[in-house]
Amino acid sequence: MKSKFLAFLGSAVLTAGVANAGGYQANLQGQKQIGMGHAGTGLALDQSSIFFNPGALAHLRQNGIQLGISALNSKIAYRESSGGVAESQTDNPLGTPFQVYASYGAAESPLRFGIGVYTPYGSTVNWGSTWQGRFGLNELTLQAIYIQPTVSYRITDKLGVGAGLIVSIGSVNLQRSVPLTDENGNEGRIELDGKSKTGIGFNAGVYFQPTEKLSLGLTYRSKVDAKVEDGDIILQIPDAAPVRAQFKGDKFNATLPLPANLTLGLGYKATDKLTLALDVQRVEWSAYESLRFDFNDVIGGQTSSEAQRQYEDSYIYRLGAQYVLSDIMTLRAGAYYDQSPVEDGYLTPETPDSDSRGVSVGLTLKLSEKVDLDASFLYVNKKERTDDASKSNGVAGTFKSVAYIPGVGVNYKF
Repeated sequence: MKSKFLAFLGSAVLTAGVANAGGYQANLQGQKQIGMGHAGTGLALDQSSIFFNPGALAHLRQNGIQLGISALNSKIAYRESSGGVAESQTDNPLGTPFQVYASYGAAESPLRFGIGVYTPYGSTVNWGSTWQGRFGLNELTLQAIYIQPTVSYRITDKLGVGAGLIVSIGSVNLQRSVPLTDENGNEGRIELDGKSKTGIGFNAGVYFQPTEKLSLGLTYRSKVDAKVEDGDIILQIPDAAPVRAQFKGDKFNATLPLPANLTLGLGYKATDKLTLALDVQRVEWSAYESLRFDFNDVIGGQTSSEAQRQYEDSYIYRLGAQYVLSDIMTLRAGAYYDQSPVEDGYLTPETPDSDSRGVSVGLTLKLSEKVDLDASFLYVNKKERTDDASKSNGVAGTFKSVAYIPGVGVNYKF
């Protein structure tokens, strides 16, 4: 019982079942790009280049401030392994990943400065306290916010470079049932809650436009370690002395890698009105080998636990199109294919991940010479996946995830 308890604990903390990207990554960093399947590394569309390609920022001709938010409505369904009849579905609250970008540079200067605040990782997964896998997870909330001051330099009209420092902050809250009951038959419960220490990374990019029709971009965003130190352990367990003696810890430490990304993008202006975009994104998930927890005293009779993850590096293939319908309206559409980094045997209820397909649409309305309104809608469908969870000590069974993600943004240019 003790070893199983620790394995379940290790399998749950700091991983999030995000329904819109592989692993726990959330690719929702620009409303125009979301409408194009989140492609845009090879384009200079707006201030969101701070995220998509800092090298393209210096090729923008106007300063601006941009605010956007998405409404992430995701559902995950579970069915017990062959022979069982149990089924469950998450009751996730609405997620609200957001992005804020601002840039400034003198009109004829090749130098432009910017700052971005966005949420590349995070989710909430709520399975409740009565489902089959409640000893693995009841509810998990993970938040990570990146703050990125950026500088971009236009070397020539065809070539630009840029880079930004990433400052990461965040928090995690995990709630799960404990396989111990009191004299009234009530199951135990544990809650882990903590804020991550400030993490540091960087984002760098090159933008190259060899012809009026063709543009290329290459960006690299480094790994950031999210470290929780002295997080709180809150316990509800039977009062019996032998049980209490096995649960004396009240603090924990853990580290979650937020993986590096390398993206190559291509933009092609097929006509004066039609622009095409293609991105290939490599996510270096192999950084997530295992998840270790250190307790300040015994939890389940031990002072630490470690669960294997062994994620694999994966790729996301994106395709998008933008069509200028009129002076006041631009339309967009896109799609992507996202490989899962989770190998067979390692599936968990926090990240019941599988290869996913996304399709999107979007538009921009020009409200005035200075103000644009962006809107997007993304539908994500992950393949149904059955796993025995033999290497993750998770919950064996079949999982299926879908997500509906509308979004809106406002751009002010000056």
